[in-house]
Amino acid sequence: MKFLISMHINPAVLDALTEEEMAGIGEGHSRFMQALKDSGEFIMTQALVDPSQAAVVRVRNGQPVVTDGPFLEAKEYLGGFYLVDVQNKERAIELAAQIPDAAIEGLGLEVRQIMFSDGQLEA
Repeated sequence: MKFLISMHINPAVLDALTEEEMAGIGEGHSRFMQALKDSGEFIMTQALVDPSQAAVVRVRNGQPVVTDGPFLEAKEYLGGFYLVDVQNKERAIELAAQIPDAAIEGLGLEVRQIMFSDGQLEA
């Protein structure tokens, strides 16, 4: 079963962390990724730029309208994700709890099963 583990970022929370704490997060992600690879559960991970660097595209009257910045005004945003292939939802939740962000007050992880992938419904 494939699951997406989304990392939701609150920039105010990250700004309040020390350099040592930020380094610890990076090191924790490195260890987590290696453990996923070693277990064979790793598919991929990606980190996203800050929403201020995003573009929002909407089509109005058949024409694309592009605006800068985030889609929604929110204090939290999607910062990245892990895509994993695991036995069940419980394992995906167990893995999410190992991601360093889960232990930081004000940050959160969302675990969602993949429903459709590469033209195929997932089992």
